Amino acid sequence: MKGFTRQGRFLSILLLAAMLLSACAPAASTSPTASSTTASAVPVTGNKGTIIIGSKNFTEEYIVANMYAQLLQNAGFTVVTKLNLGGTPVAQAAILKGEIDLYPEYTSTALLTVLNDQPLQNPTQIYDTVKSQYEQKYKLTWLDPSPFNDTQALAMTQAGSQKYGITTYSELAAKASQLVIGGPAEFQTRSDGLPGLQKAYGGFQFKSFEQLGTGSLRYQALLNGQIDVAVAFSTDGEIQGDHLVLLKDDKNFYPVYNIAPVVRMDTLQKYPDIATVLNKLAPYLTTPIMSGLNWQVDGPQKMDPAVVAKDFLTQNGLLK
Repeated sequence: MKGFTRQGRFLSILLLAAMLLSACAPAASTSPTASSTTASAVPVTGNKGTIIIGSKNFTEEYIVANMYAQLLQNAGFTVVTKLNLGGTPVAQAAILKGEIDLYPEYTSTALLTVLNDQPLQNPTQIYDTVKSQYEQKYKLTWLDPSPFNDTQALAMTQAGSQKYGITTYSELAAKASQLVIGGPAEFQTRSDGLPGLQKAYGGFQFKSFEQLGTGSLRYQALLNGQIDVAVAFSTDGEIQGDHLVLLKDDKNFYPVYNIAPVVRMDTLQKYPDIATVLNKLAPYLTTPIMSGLNWQVDGPQKMDPAVVAKDFLTQNGLLK
């Protein structure tokens, strides 16, 4: 090589040898930036580990599960979502099989449907019972519950509530004979329908009952004056969207259904940060807030649940 000194040629030989050794050395391990090919995967931004999040098959579950996913992704986890799994038995089977790591569940659903236990009235007692039993029986645990209560409910328009002076179940029970109620057919016969309410409160003898199912027809009929009282769920979007009055169950007839993440204990042991991240969300989700979020999806805006989730988390400073 023209112009190279002996020292220069020696250094060149050393450099060439180093390059050859480097090329033959094994590559350093790297964390994957994407580990899912499913269409439902949340885009990956971190490498703390992979978490698979499921949900049941209705609006509220989609929104809350997307919140869990976005919070964990924001914290550096790889997140895969498997939403719309079906009802409680399907979601429970999926988490037991390890097909998902966590999903949103309701305390009294766990107590009554999964554990086949008797209803309890105290929310803390319900939560403590299901947490203990899930850990013992299924190796699953519960993180912090949100205060919102998605239970069966009764609703009136503001005008109807004011006209009849009704804001509680006791007041409704006494004045039911003047009113028409609408809801699913089974409400007339189930123990958690009219028979149960009549036993707990007395009264509840309505002028008539309109069979309207559990969809939007109930609320259309209520707003149109076809019925005076609608059988509802307390976080239905229409409660906030149509500015309805949710009557107070003053004798606590209906169980409390608080939502919380149910997590595989082996997953939580491997990734304890999951609890830190998701527990921050819990206090933000109240009954009126959840009803309003549901309305953004089910109401005229028809927003995507993932967008609703992101907007809420961002507005409340939960996403970076």
